Amino acid sequence: MRDILRISVPLTVWLAAFSAVYGLEGIVCSPSWETTDLSLAEGRTALMLAAAAAVALQVALLLALRAPRFASPSPFMKRLSLMLAAASLVATVWTLFPVAVTAVCL
Repeated sequence: MRDILRISVPLTVWLAAFSAVYGLEGIVCSPSWETTDLSLAEGRTALMLAAAAAVALQVALLLALRAPRFASPSPFMKRLSLMLAAASLVATVWTLFPVAVTAVCL
């Protein structure tokens, strides 16, 4: 059961982070954002902080899976969980990179 968690948690965190960051972008770009006291610059800051937090969480998961305390006793499962964690980190950086380098609302 723990091996399933080792395999699935990094991918699930990527999916949740992707949904949260782009959901937040939808809120920032909506007309209702203009009715709040927050500026577009503050919305962009929130987006960048959320993306940075997602990347930091993926790095933490990758490091945790390398630690003996959380590593699988099976060499195959250890390699598989590390590969999926690395792929999740790359996917997180790749999919959230546009938030940091493009205009918030096109």
